Amino acid sequence: MSRLVIFDCDGTLVDSGHSIHLALGETFAEHGRPIPPRDVARRVIGLSLDEAFASLAPDGDGAEHRVLSATYRRVFAALRARGSVEEPLFEGIVPLLDALEADGWLLAVATGKSDRGLHHCLQVNGLGGRFVSLQTADRHPSKPHPSMAMEAMLAAGAEPADTVVIGDTGWDMGMAKAAGAKAMGALWGYHDAAELKVAGADVLVARPADVHGEVRRLFGEVEHG
Repeated sequence: MSRLVIFDCDGTLVDSGHSIHLALGETFAEHGRPIPPRDVARRVIGLSLDEAFASLAPDGDGAEHRVLSATYRRVFAALRARGSVEEPLFEGIVPLLDALEADGWLLAVATGKSDRGLHHCLQVNGLGGRFVSLQTADRHPSKPHPSMAMEAMLAAGAEPADTVVIGDTGWDMGMAKAAGAKAMGALWGYHDAAELKVAGADVLVARPADVHGEVRRLFGEVEHG
């Protein structure tokens, strides 16, 4: 039976918070709305766009949220076209992926990004072809719905008991729990430890360099020290 690690993207694989907030700022300014502070905006990273704007603009209706989502997509594409999008890998991600693959784990991504955005992000960072399954908001309900995790497990031939989701938000932890998988909270991202624990994290990890050992402990492959 396959063993699977499902990664979130924004805030877990890549540090995209600056670019996301920049695009949010231009989007809200275009529609005459106040720009949300960073500490508010970071809380919706990981949600699909319509859900994110429903949270950031709760006085609007569904139609306005869809308009804001469309504007955000256009703004983000324009930022990318002029070289203003920064989505660098967090330090230690490539060695982590290498270690997990060497240990027999399959790798997948489940993200609120679009297909286009995810593929571009992975290619720019040299990660194209490293994942057996790429699940995005283009084909699934927003996290914490389990759809993305379940589809990734199906594609990899993995059972929930042999799967762990690694993400930086409560949405990721909720998705993992709803899918029956283990949940590992990444503390280098955008939600804090308390949020991750409340959402169901089985373990919290401070940096990518510690993830492989914690995965092995989580599945009983090494003794807890």
